[in-house]
Parts: sequence; C-alpha cells; structure tokens
Amino acid sequence: MKRNLSAAFPSIHSHTTRHSRGSVTGPGPELQVAELVVDNCRSGDGEVEGLTDEYTELEILSMVNVGLSSLSKLPSLPKLRKLEVSDNTISGGLDSLAEKCPNLSYLNLSGNKIKELSSIQALQNLKNLKSLDLYSCEVTALDDYRESVFELLPQLTYLDGYDQQDNEVPDSEADNDDEDEAGPPGDDDDEDEEEDDEEGSEGEDDEVGLSYLMKEGIQDEEDDGDYVEEEEEDEEEEEDGDEDGAGVRGEKRKRDAEDEGDDDDDE
Repeated sequence: MKRNLSAAFPSIHSHTTRHSRGSVTGPGPELQVAELVVDNCRSGDGEVEGLTDEYTELEILSMVNVGLSSLSKLPSLPKLRKLEVSDNTISGGLDSLAEKCPNLSYLNLSGNKIKELSSIQALQNLKNLKSLDLYSCEVTALDDYRESVFELLPQLTYLDGYDQQDNEVPDSEADNDDEDEAGPPGDDDDEDEEEDDEEGSEGEDDEVGLSYLMKEGIQDEEDDGDYVEEEEEDEEEEEDGDEDGAGVRGEKRKRDAEDEGDDDDDE
C-alpha cells in the first residue's frame, strides 16, 4: 500500500496519516485510517492514484497543492466528510463525488480552475453538503455569484465561510473542525514528532490531560512539604526567641537585685 501511495505522491512518506488512527505501512491497519493528509505531495499525472476503496474508515482527506486536475479516480470513500483539494487545477469532473463520497459535508475547491456554475452543478447530488469553498476561483467573479450558488445548491448552509445572510461560520463549528483535525494525542507520524521538537513540542500541548494533572499533584506535594518545613522552622525560631527573651528577663532581674543590694550597703 505504501508503495502505491508513494508512486502517486513521491513525498507521501513524510506527509501522510497525520493524526490518524492507523498506518499505511502494513497490511490491515490502513483500513482504520480516519484522516489522510498529503498536502504538497505532487501527483505525476494530475490524477488521484494510490488510494483505494479499502480506506473505508477515512473521514478527512486533504490533498492541497498536489497538482490534481481531476477527481475522477477518487476511490469510493463512504465515510468521507471533509475533502480539501484547494490550490490545484481542477476545472470540473465532479460528477462522481456523489456516488463515491455520499456523506461529504465539507468541500474546499478554493484556488482551482472552476469558471462556470455548470462546473459545480454536479454537486446537487451531494445531499449532505453543507459547506463549500470556492475562494480564488474565477466563478466567484460572476454577477450574483453567491445568490446563484445558493440557488443551484439549496442544501448548502455556508459558501466561502458565510451563510445566505452573510453570517460567518460559528466558532463552535470551526472548533469542531479543529478538533477533528487535531485527532487523538500521540498519533503523529515521525516527521510531526521531529517538527514538534523543533517548534516547542506542540504535540505535548495536546497531551496535557493526566500527565499535566499528575505534575500538578507532584508540585502540590512538594509545596506541602516546603510548607511543613517552614512551619517547623518558624516554631524553632519562636522557641529560640522565647528562650532568648527569658534569658534577657532573668539577667535583668539579676541586675536589679544586685542594684538593690548595693543601695542597702550604702545605707
């Protein structure tokens, strides 16, 4: 499997299965991959190759700036919810998406060669499509572009990040997307681990959880110990102070008695 993927995307070995629940290096585990990122890995012929319909658990696929001109060879991905294919040269051929990715709810076609509304008409069959991005596509220069797209694709809620009333995508939905992309902690590939080490261990921030709480517990115990020691030291100082005070008072009484004796002798 890795051999086929590498043939389609020569640099995939260093960019794939980021935050995924599996690996593409062995027979079987690849079926559990939930997210696959091959951004900037160049496709030799502009087609999707190397991916197969064995990726039945794939939910998020990102192929940004890989030189794609068509999605016709995209395999059947029944659980795919999010497809990122921005900054490619796709001009059409979206007819197969509804059949191969029936659960697709987010599609990013920004920076492609989409020039006419007819090029996205096939997306009408994606009944679950809620968000579509067409930034930097020529189609966005058409008169009444937004109204026309919402009319053409009535199932859409957001176009280029805004709904029909020009309300931006709520932070809650954006946060959900971020959580999906973050994935479970500790599943980064080797390159991500190296990048984390170089950039301040970003992955460790995602892994706070129990380790962080345990660290706090250890710190609390250490603080308690210091507090007890300080109390003991304070008590010792007080005792020393009492002893010193008692000694001073005793010395004063002794001097007073001697002074009285001297007075009696004088009389």
